[in-house]
Amino acid sequence: MRYRELGNTGLMVSEIGLGGEWLERHNTEEVKAVIDRCAEFGINILDCWMSEPNVRSNIGLAIEGRREQWIIQGHIGSTWQNGQYVRSREMEQVKAAFEDQLTRFKTDYIDLGMIHYVDEAADFEAIMYGPFIEYVRELKAAGKIRHIGISTHNPAIAKLAAESGEIEMILFSVNPAFDMLPASENIETLFAERYDENLGGIDPERTELYKLCEQNGVGITVMKGYMGGRLFKAEDSPFGVAMTPVQCLHYALTRPAVASVMVGFNSPEHVDTAVAYETASDDAKDYASVLANAPHHAYTGQCTYCGHCAPCPVEIDIAMVNKLLDLAKMQEETPASLREHYNALSANAADCIGCASCEGRCPFHVNVVERMQEAAEIFA
Repeated sequence: MRYRELGNTGLMVSEIGLGGEWLERHNTEEVKAVIDRCAEFGINILDCWMSEPNVRSNIGLAIEGRREQWIIQGHIGSTWQNGQYVRSREMEQVKAAFEDQLTRFKTDYIDLGMIHYVDEAADFEAIMYGPFIEYVRELKAAGKIRHIGISTHNPAIAKLAAESGEIEMILFSVNPAFDMLPASENIETLFAERYDENLGGIDPERTELYKLCEQNGVGITVMKGYMGGRLFKAEDSPFGVAMTPVQCLHYALTRPAVASVMVGFNSPEHVDTAVAYETASDDAKDYASVLANAPHHAYTGQCTYCGHCAPCPVEIDIAMVNKLLDLAKMQEETPASLREHYNALSANAADCIGCASCEGRCPFHVNVVERMQEAAEIFA
């Protein structure tokens, strides 16, 4: 296992990390089996955004006696209320949930105290100029968290965090589908037979974010590196070609400032698949050729979350709704986390007025209104 420094935190984290979400589905023994396999390969960072009590307890039992071997990303603002996960900014709930995490993990500190899931500017400002950040500062002063982090899917928010001077690292969604545009922004050449092998088609805002983080010493850990598994099947991928876990990992790990990819492991065998990256050949890691040879029609009818559909007259973040819809459709049952992310949007698919102005701007001819109706049904 190779290790990288996480920004200026001084922490050396394994390139492959453990994203805990799938562990919610497993019992104590199964959680321990996954974590044991991770430890065997030298994985030393785990993310637990989940507030569900049993999974927290199971993780705590699995790392008991070896707490110092793990760098824990623990989330502040992820709460458990009335039997379900709720993102909260109510300080009484936030504080209780954080203390619960310490208790269930059998520890007195969290290495990376993550301000949980901030995707809108108003939320970021309320956090950074209100009681939430004061509580986070108190936790750090008391040694209950060692470093301050934030989780976001929005590059604009991530940039604000990287420029804040207080946020030390960011948990951010990184994969080719979220990052990449076709090589040219010219509408006439969007469907070129080949895309830029030098990856000049990455969203400029994301390119700027990665460079800014590197310049400011703000480390990045990655979520959604596999895009929920959608990139593994040609029929599901927006590129029309299948990628491998190794290629997805290499893509994320070649972004500036990225230190570790938090992979969701459903079994010890899934750990083996991800850790194969550490010994993979250059040919096996080559994602550029795969994307460069994607069929020119691969994007047609499929949302690539490029944002050209904006602005929406009722201010729906159409790209985000489509992203959440696609992730939900990958699963038999919509995860509570996706439902909460959707509900946290200031405007969602249910607000769509069917004007279809977005469809006229979409270079990929996506039936946006139809997808908004589908999202409203799925997330109802």
